[in-house]
Amino acid sequence: MMKKLMIKEVCNALKGELILGNENDYIERVCTDSRKAVRGDLFFPLIGENHDAHKFIPMAIDGGCSDFVVSDPKEIMEHPLKEQLHVILVEDTTKALQNLASYYLSTFNMKKIGITGSTGKTTTKDMLYYICSEKHKTARNVGNLNNHIGLPLTVLGFDEGTEIGILEMGMSEFGEINLLAEIVKPDIGIITNIGTSHIENLGSREGILKAKLEITNFFTEKNILVVNEINDMLTRENTQGVYKRLSVGNNGKSDFIISDIIDRGEEGIAFTVEHKLEAMRFELPIPGRHNAVNGTLAVAAAMELGISMEEAAKGLAKMELTDKRLNIKGKDGVKIIDDTYNASPDSMKAGIDVLMAAKGMRKIAILADMLEMGKDSPKYHREVGEYAARQRVDILMAVGEQARYMAEAAEEILGKEKVRYYSDKEKLMSEIKTAVQLGDIILVKGSRGMAMDQVVKKIME
Repeated sequence: MMKKLMIKEVCNALKGELILGNENDYIERVCTDSRKAVRGDLFFPLIGENHDAHKFIPMAIDGGCSDFVVSDPKEIMEHPLKEQLHVILVEDTTKALQNLASYYLSTFNMKKIGITGSTGKTTTKDMLYYICSEKHKTARNVGNLNNHIGLPLTVLGFDEGTEIGILEMGMSEFGEINLLAEIVKPDIGIITNIGTSHIENLGSREGILKAKLEITNFFTEKNILVVNEINDMLTRENTQGVYKRLSVGNNGKSDFIISDIIDRGEEGIAFTVEHKLEAMRFELPIPGRHNAVNGTLAVAAAMELGISMEEAAKGLAKMELTDKRLNIKGKDGVKIIDDTYNASPDSMKAGIDVLMAAKGMRKIAILADMLEMGKDSPKYHREVGEYAARQRVDILMAVGEQARYMAEAAEEILGKEKVRYYSDKEKLMSEIKTAVQLGDIILVKGSRGMAMDQVVKKIME
C-alpha cells in the first residue's frame, strides 16, 4: 500500500496550484480509472490521442473520490460538490503523474534496478524479484505495466519500507527509455539483448541499441550496467561508459560465465555460473535454455546488492513465470506451451527450443505473424520457418499475412505434408480440433496483436 502523502507535498512535487481544498489533507492512493476511484484516492484524468478523462470526473466524484489533479478545471468548477474537493491544477496530467512517481521514489531509501531489452525483460525482472525477496522487501511492476503510464502507476503503489524496486522498461520509439530512466534514476541497469522488436520504428539494430542504452543516460561512475555479452550488439565497445560494466557470457572472458546447461524440457533447466573464484549450480523450474542467460543477468545484479550466489540459487529455485510466457498447460492428453505474449525472431526460436525439449508424441508449432518487423519482415519470418524445420517439428502451422514466408521456408525442408498455412486465425480455429491428437505438445506463439491466446482457448475447450 502506498505511503500517505500530504496534499501540500503533492502540490510541490507537481509544481501545481491548489485551486480548491485543504493542503493539509492526505491522499492514500493514485488512480487513473474513474470507475475505480474512491475516497482517499488522487484521481489523474489522463488525456490520450482519442480520449480526455476529464469528462469522467463526475463519475469519480459519485464514487466518493474527492482529490483531483487536473489540467482543465471546467468539470470541477461546474460540479455542485466542488467545495468538498481538493483540486491541484497542472499543465499536463500525464507529466504530473510521472513527476509524482519520481518524487515518491525519492522518499525511499531503496536500490532501484531498471531492466530493458528486446526480449527477456519480464522474465529477468521476475527472476531478480524472486532472488531479492529472499532477503529484502522487494517490489516490481506486475504484468506489462512498463511504459510512460504503467511504470509511474507501479511506482506509486510501492509499499512503505520497500528496500529494492525492480522496474521493467518497455519502449517502441527513441526517447521512451530516457523518460523512464529520468523517473526511476536506476542504480543498476540490465540490458537483456538487442533483437529486432520495433525495428520498423527504430530503423536498425544499431537504432535499437541506441534506444536501449538510454537506460544509462543518468548514470555516473557509481552506477552499474549489466549486459548479455553473448548478444552480438552488446560488446564492450558498444556498451562502455563512465559507469561500471558487468558482462554475462559463455566464452570465459565475461565477468559471469555460464556453462553446463542441462535442458529438462518443461521441468526446467540447470546451469553453472562462475564469477571470480566462485562457482554455483542453479536449478530453474521454468523451461528454456535461453533462461540460463536471463537467470545469470539477475544473479549478477543481485550480487551487486549484497546477495550471495547461494541466496540467489534459493530464490531462482522458487521462480514462477508471469502469465503467457512459456506457460505450459494440459488438458485431455494434450499439452500447450502458451507463449502468446509477444514475438520476435529470438523469442520464436527460444519457444521452438522449449517445444523440442518437451515430452510429447508430436511436436506442433502454431506460429503467427511477428509485427513491427519493418522492411525485412519477410526475411525474419523465413528465418523462423527455416529454424522450426531444421529443429524437425512434426507440424508447423503458420498463421497470418507475413507467416506465409515462414511456411514457404519450412516447406523447402520439411515438405508440404508437414506445413500448413492459414491466412487468418479464424481459418485455423475452425480446423484446430480435428488437427490435434492425444499426446501432442503444441507451441502457440505470435505478436500480441495477433491475439493467439484465442487459439489456446479454442484448443483447451
